[in-house]
Amino acid sequence: MSSTSSNPFGVRGTLRTSAGEAVIYRLPELARQKLTDLDRLPFSIRVLLENALRHAGRGVVSESHVQQLAGWTPDGGSRAEIPFMPARVVLQDFTGVPCVVDLAAMRDAMARMHGDPTRINPVVPCDLVIDHSVQVDFYGSERAYRMNVDLELDRNRERYQLLKFAQHAFGNFRVVPPGTGIVHQVNLEYLAPVVQLRQQSGELTAYPDTLVGTDSHTTMINGLGVVGWGVGGIEAEAVMLGQPYFMLIPDVVGMKLTGALPLGTTATDLVLAVTQMLRRKGVVDKFVEFYGPGLSTLALADRATIANMSPEYGATMGFFPVDAETIRYLERTGRDPALVQLVDGYCKAQGLFRTDTTPDPLFTSSLELDLGTIEPATAGPRRPQDLVPLRDLKRNFLVNLPGLMSASVPEARRSLAESTYSRWVGEGGANVTLGDQGAERGGTAALAAPDDAPPVVTGLLEGDAITLQDGSVVIAAITSCTNTSNPSVMIGAGLVAKKAVERGLMTKPWVKSSLAPGSRVVTDYLNGSGLTHYLDALRFQTVGYGCTTCIGNSGPLPDPVAQLIDEHSLVTCAVLSGNRNFEARVHPQVRANYLMSPMLVVAFALAGRVDIDLTREPLGSDTDGRPVFLRDLWPTPEELRDTMAAALKPEMFRTRYGSVFAGDETWQALPVPAGTRYSWDPASTYVQEPPFFRDLPPAPAPLSDIVGARCLAVLGDSVTTDHISPAGSIPKNGPAARYLLDHGVQQVDWNTFGSRRGNHEVMMRGTFGNVRISNALVPGKEGNWTLHFPSGETVSIYDAAMRYIAEGTPLLVLAGKEYGTGSSRDWAAKGAALLGVKAVLAESFERIHRSNLIGMGVLPLAYEPGQDRKALGLTGRETFTIRGIAAGLAPGGRVLITAADESGRSISFQAVARLNSQVELDYYRHGGILQRVLRQFLAA
Repeated sequence: MSSTSSNPFGVRGTLRTSAGEAVIYRLPELARQKLTDLDRLPFSIRVLLENALRHAGRGVVSESHVQQLAGWTPDGGSRAEIPFMPARVVLQDFTGVPCVVDLAAMRDAMARMHGDPTRINPVVPCDLVIDHSVQVDFYGSERAYRMNVDLELDRNRERYQLLKFAQHAFGNFRVVPPGTGIVHQVNLEYLAPVVQLRQQSGELTAYPDTLVGTDSHTTMINGLGVVGWGVGGIEAEAVMLGQPYFMLIPDVVGMKLTGALPLGTTATDLVLAVTQMLRRKGVVDKFVEFYGPGLSTLALADRATIANMSPEYGATMGFFPVDAETIRYLERTGRDPALVQLVDGYCKAQGLFRTDTTPDPLFTSSLELDLGTIEPATAGPRRPQDLVPLRDLKRNFLVNLPGLMSASVPEARRSLAESTYSRWVGEGGANVTLGDQGAERGGTAALAAPDDAPPVVTGLLEGDAITLQDGSVVIAAITSCTNTSNPSVMIGAGLVAKKAVERGLMTKPWVKSSLAPGSRVVTDYLNGSGLTHYLDALRFQTVGYGCTTCIGNSGPLPDPVAQLIDEHSLVTCAVLSGNRNFEARVHPQVRANYLMSPMLVVAFALAGRVDIDLTREPLGSDTDGRPVFLRDLWPTPEELRDTMAAALKPEMFRTRYGSVFAGDETWQALPVPAGTRYSWDPASTYVQEPPFFRDLPPAPAPLSDIVGARCLAVLGDSVTTDHISPAGSIPKNGPAARYLLDHGVQQVDWNTFGSRRGNHEVMMRGTFGNVRISNALVPGKEGNWTLHFPSGETVSIYDAAMRYIAEGTPLLVLAGKEYGTGSSRDWAAKGAALLGVKAVLAESFERIHRSNLIGMGVLPLAYEPGQDRKALGLTGRETFTIRGIAAGLAPGGRVLITAADESGRSISFQAVARLNSQVELDYYRHGGILQRVLRQFLAA
């Protein structure tokens, strides 16, 4: 073994590239030294091993880190902590704006503490794609795109100026302007090289592309063979500033794919089945790696669709190794031939290239899926893991309808829904619940429509008669990176539209339909195939290039539709080709949301309702009065293949991405604030200096126990980051609305919570502000409400928190399973911290939110196995004291919680401190990760 400090294992070698000889750190040499069995290591672990090997001996990564990764075994035992050094960081604007605000505030803090502000600068290259701000205010016309974009720029001028400031004031920081595409698709089609070729330590070095991103669906890039996942913005900022990302060496669950998808199914159907299977398996905090002969039957866009939804099945990432399809995709998307050659040569030299003859790696555990068993499916109505076969959707909606109804539904209609539920279940219908098992098939294959169908209400919309009832589709959106990156389903949607138009069908007038392509290239190939015309004819005009409906930017429903929903408390539905359907995320007036392929989105827009079995019932009638079935509109494999072959050209990608950072004239004309420090405008309602670094002492105070805490909220299972920190519309009667009105902002200009993440005053008022959140302290109420103790008054959560802060009372949140599931939303932790929450006690946490809580100095605590709030008899009305923090908190250690109720009786129990490592303990001790980083910069 070499004794060279920067090459301790003697694995430094070279690889011939078009740019000359490049240094590589040879994984096969480790195998030759018998330090690892490379053929049996999961490919994802091989990438982590190369990362450690390349950085070993340079100050952060030790030889033991390399040895621990090289010795990875399926049984694992106690997994060690390693530092991971990603090659780059990817941001989107909703999460990127608070990152820039934090960096600007850190520069000011450095100046106040007599340090060098310019030390606060990205060390790792960062790309920010503006894709989350466009809303569907206008739709159904050829002018919709231009009007939405103009409104987007008008609403977000301050935010965009901040981002242009960052592009000029910070090094290693690029911005992709609005109107380009969705961050994950731009990453897939352009930003990701698969193999990096850069100067490192003074040498031209080739190494695997790796990244972290501030969007949980960063994992889409795993479909390209790139290791990367979503993190909170605060973690991403630390990585930007050159800090390692500390993580436990993961377990890796293998998912073996065999067979091939049947005719009539899509990658969307596959990913919904995979999501349900892996969520049942339990893969939180684990890597999932796909293997088996079925991989070779999947196009890369299909793999990216599966990888995209890693957050929905709970994994850190869903990884597909580099293989021949990866190389073909790089060629098809117009990558430089030199890059394609580099990827091919490097991955083969390093044992990172999969073929059908490659030995199967060893995995912590595995499961198998025969692709031939996949059938057309949807997921919903509230969670993406709740798979609903298309043939069972009608049954699913009717069985779930009573639980979807609001408290204001008339008793007669509720009784009708419950009797319908009883008959569908009692006569052998599916036993469908919203629990972990999702929608299970059972009983008869189909049942006749019940006689007591939901009552219909009528109205007029722009001269057209509209009829709404429970189950009516009011939003049909082809949206989100999940599917709009996949040409097969996008062209498939166009072919469905073409056949529908040719049969004389039209979308129902009450359906707000929209198309938000994932990149400009989608528009190019839809235009090139002649399919845009047919989508336009069905009112699926392009409304923007961004996440739109999937992030909650659905825009308002037409007034007549909105009024009928509110007046009659209707349970209306959204159908979308996205990845998220949590409560009130898509639209606050829509209570049921189903995920599905773009082709099915078009079909349900034609049908106008979800309580229909499209496998057996017609979705409409043609001009001759003949019934038209879904099978009549579905494209054949030959139609899909031929259309894709004719429409998709590498030149499209080269042209579109040739000037990707330039933007249009409006973007270019935006003035850029000068200087290296941001000039905060005290009158701004979009951007304010956050309080996290004000009066920060040079050293952290000693840890202390939490004494006399009160409960701010008692929450159930699967509370999402959308519940904790909504991204969509701002409720008109909430604290955030009062703040904006007090600052002269009228409702028409409120924009969304997501767009105002640069202003902590808005965001802390919106914390726990989802209109569907249920706090057990105030049963029967939905939304931002709690009890203030000891007064017993029912007030908004924000107002209660401000009272508690004034009284010097620390706060606690009680929760169930999967707390913080969903988006990598750092404001779900930032907002809680600003409200005075010191700890969250839950049955389990989703990975990113747990990290975010620690990154904001909030202690995540888990019940001991077998215990939960109800088993312990906790109501949330108690006064809590948490001891064991000051005496020496340890990763995975225990604290003692004493809860005293209003009668004076108390119960004591232990809880697990969900600090997984010494580094996380250090973050908590400093009051947050950025506080620790700032103190490190100051000390240096």
